[in-house]
Amino acid sequence: MLVGEQPGDKEDLAGRPFVGPAGHVLDQALAAVGIVRDEVYLTNAVKHFKWKAVGKRRIHDTPSRTERVACRSWLDLELVFVDPKVVVTLGATAAQALLGSDFRLMEKRGTLIDAGGIGSVVVATIHPSFILRLPDKASRQRELQHLENDLQVALLASSGS
Repeated sequence: MLVGEQPGDKEDLAGRPFVGPAGHVLDQALAAVGIVRDEVYLTNAVKHFKWKAVGKRRIHDTPSRTERVACRSWLDLELVFVDPKVVVTLGATAAQALLGSDFRLMEKRGTLIDAGGIGSVVVATIHPSFILRLPDKASRQRELQHLENDLQVALLASSGS
């Protein structure tokens, strides 16, 4: 199970998670480690697209703690129904929604985390959109490799290795 932050503009319009530019980066990383996208459950911690208008564009705005908490019951239900062996949180907002507001992504990124009550092990990693915002090709490639490494940890944990 992969949990993102919230729908983006493209996802909000399509009604499906990870169909925009960040979804294409995620697809590339999943394919690189041999994870078939259709075999994982994709969702978001916050169920609505929070945005601000910039001209005619709808630009992402980070969900508040209140919004994460308000959407947690839906995420908990998804966890019960999907019953994943491993949950991958994509970005700090998703990680904090599951692991608490004190969770620091870059300190625990790519490690197996016992999430206590959710019944699954968690691997926290960056959101694919982070890669898109990096200023140069070398940085983007380096972070894509880190994302792939984190997904590899999740894949190995899901197979019991």
